[in-house]
Amino acid sequence: MSTPRVYVIHENPEWFPPLAAAFEAEGVPVQEILLTEGQIDLGAEPEPGVYWSRMSASSHTRGHEHSKEYTRAILGWLERAGRQVVGGSHVLELEVSKVAQHGLLQQAGFDVPRTTAVFGTTTLKQAAKDFTNGRDIPFITKHNQGGKGLGVRRFDSLAEFDAYVDSPEFEAPVDGITLLQEYLTAREPFITRVEFVGGEFVYAVRVDTSAGSFELCPADACEVPQVIAGAVCDVPGTETAGAPAAFSVRTEITAEHPLVQQLRTFLADQRITIAGVEFMETTDGRTVVYDINTNTNYNPAVEESAPASGPRSIAKYLGGLLETQYAAQLTA
Repeated sequence: MSTPRVYVIHENPEWFPPLAAAFEAEGVPVQEILLTEGQIDLGAEPEPGVYWSRMSASSHTRGHEHSKEYTRAILGWLERAGRQVVGGSHVLELEVSKVAQHGLLQQAGFDVPRTTAVFGTTTLKQAAKDFTNGRDIPFITKHNQGGKGLGVRRFDSLAEFDAYVDSPEFEAPVDGITLLQEYLTAREPFITRVEFVGGEFVYAVRVDTSAGSFELCPADACEVPQVIAGAVCDVPGTETAGAPAAFSVRTEITAEHPLVQQLRTFLADQRITIAGVEFMETTDGRTVVYDINTNTNYNPAVEESAPASGPRSIAKYLGGLLETQYAAQLTA
């Protein structure tokens, strides 16, 4: 067997360089496991180490339609062998299902957007009519397996929605589940993403949505202008698509903030140690939590001014787990 190290399970090499640099800076040995192709010997023991899964719900948009299934297979193999897995099977299922996220957040007492999950397309138009009680009021759609603002659009009338469903522009969700969600108006044109590593608060990011961007991925590799007619960003209360959002540290939100404390407890209860959780503050005084990102990325501009580094925090955390479990082998 090889020297113990941290193994990073993922499918998008473009997102890895900042993490690789952080592991190098912290002196933590690391190796990628790319879940695009490959094989595992089901009769063999996994290599010693700590395994971190950062499988993305948007993997299918990069031509990796089966990476979710590959991840399920390898995580099951690792867990049955007793390897320490950060972001294990239960976290993967949360990452790829906004229905699951919504249910757990609601159960934990968070204010969440009113949402209906529609399976298939046959009943979509009737479901929208039921959702709005037959009225022409704004609502949004999104994909259950989302990320990158997939399927997120605003509609102001049932006729507009019906025409979209019947048109070639209709964007079918990869898992067949479309969400209908209430349209909320942000008090100010931004949403907030709270980052946690090792179950502890790192920092809160203000994501400016004044330009109406639907692409809220903070990674440097994501910052490419995209304009799609009728699209809105992956947050209730924003307008039409446009340039990428601007990211900055929201310094007034600290580890002592009541919502941060509530989220910290929630993540601990769900055994999620690395995540970014998004919320928005509305014009009618609500604080709505709507998304959990378990393959969180970090914005370079934010990293320059943040009180702590997200990638370095991850490298320290996973390096600490590795040291605790394999101290003798690492110093041999």
